[in-house]
Amino acid sequence: MTTVDPNFAETADREARRARLFTRINAADKWFQILGLSWLTPVLRAGAGDNPAAQMKEIWRLLAVPLIAIIAFLMLWGALAPKVQTSLGAVPGPAQVWTEAVNLHADAKAKAESKAKFDAQVAQLNDRRIEQGKDPVARAYTGAPTYYQQIWTSIQTVFFGFLIATVVAVPLGIASGLSPIANAALNPLIQIFKPVSPLAWLPIVTMIVSALAASNDGLFPKSFVISAVTVTLCSLWPTLINTALGVASIDKDLVNVSKVLKMNTWTKITKLVLPSALPLIFTGLRLSLGVGWMVLIAAEMLAQNPGLGKFVWDEFQNGSSSSLAKIMVAVLTIGIIGFLLDRVMYALQSLFTFTNNR
Repeated sequence: MTTVDPNFAETADREARRARLFTRINAADKWFQILGLSWLTPVLRAGAGDNPAAQMKEIWRLLAVPLIAIIAFLMLWGALAPKVQTSLGAVPGPAQVWTEAVNLHADAKAKAESKAKFDAQVAQLNDRRIEQGKDPVARAYTGAPTYYQQIWTSIQTVFFGFLIATVVAVPLGIASGLSPIANAALNPLIQIFKPVSPLAWLPIVTMIVSALAASNDGLFPKSFVISAVTVTLCSLWPTLINTALGVASIDKDLVNVSKVLKMNTWTKITKLVLPSALPLIFTGLRLSLGVGWMVLIAAEMLAQNPGLGKFVWDEFQNGSSSSLAKIMVAVLTIGIIGFLLDRVMYALQSLFTFTNNR
């Protein structure tokens, strides 16, 4: 009768657990990369005992170096900022900007409490009117929007404009990639309109939207539509160009197979063209969303439409001692949101494609 060495069985069990742990870490690495937390992978691998020296090099590259760069930037900012005098006083350093961020948060909470109190008073008034047999009244809160509300307005606007751009650009890109005639027709228009600045589109869009919508009684406010359409006109080109390139780059053997199988146009597009072109399409979508976010801030500033751009312009016009710090808070907010929007698009790209391009 053969006996099993207990030490051997224990070692095998330990190695099996270790292998399962590394499998989980490797599976989680994909999501860490999506979230911009790729440094967590070598940390976990080092903790699991996987070549700690090599993992420490990765931790240094992915975590320590970026942290050192950020700290150096903050120190340089803090040292040089007081030496630069503007019409609003010295340029605020990191500490002053953080203070204004805290103040904006406190102001948002106070405004939210004020609105809740106003809504409660209106509700009580309407309850009394109903008891008296009178019709309730509709009263809207007229206080200034909070910083968070302006952020949310900008995000809604950019996504609305981006979705319109996607609906327009992807079909045109597919047509351009599949048909040389369509490509010849679209290429001059792309080359002419792609470089046009949002500063040029904005007055045209404003006049057209104002002519078509004389009041704000529509589904969306005019200011929202103006900003969204401006975003659409400036952001659709990267998606259109990358979609056309992706479709035109499909393996010719696959195209020949579709001809042999006598696929109709719809089946060819859905089963062959889109799956093959998706990596480049998503690259275009990520570029378009980034362009749209930049364009939106400029459009809100110029058109005085609600959002982060208007917040920056209002603070610039306000000219108070804290205005410059608030503008810097908005700049950092715009950058962070831009990064998060790109991560969202990369997450979608990872779900629908097999590309490793980040």
